[in-house]
Amino acid sequence: MTLPASYSKNRLLKRFSALGPYVRELKCQNGYFFFDCLAVCVSAKVAPEKREFLGWWLELEEQDQGFVYHYQIGLFDKQGEWNAMNIKKKADLEHLESMLQAFHKRLVDSCETLKLTLIPSKNTVALQTQVIA
Repeated sequence: MTLPASYSKNRLLKRFSALGPYVRELKCQNGYFFFDCLAVCVSAKVAPEKREFLGWWLELEEQDQGFVYHYQIGLFDKQGEWNAMNIKKKADLEHLESMLQAFHKRLVDSCETLKLTLIPSKNTVALQTQVIA
């Protein structure tokens, strides 16, 4: 079962773009949406194009009357790729979690407005209990 026809990719992208600067339109395809957040710069001393960031990313996949979501936290590297990893500094982790919680609340509210379900993937459950309140 898929989303109603009235929920086109463009309509959902417009809605998701209103959540903040997180949706990455070029990585989104029909039934799949990608979001990320560069929360903490690892070192501001390096050139901007070579900086790495700690943050989170989210994948939404269409399922039934809503989406299954999968969050991960880690490092956005110099090549522009995400790598899952544990965040060791408590202050960095708290900042990242705060940003993730705020985004998640806006995402839940947006999906509820559209009458769409939002279900954690099996892989997100451990992260959800730690990060998503």
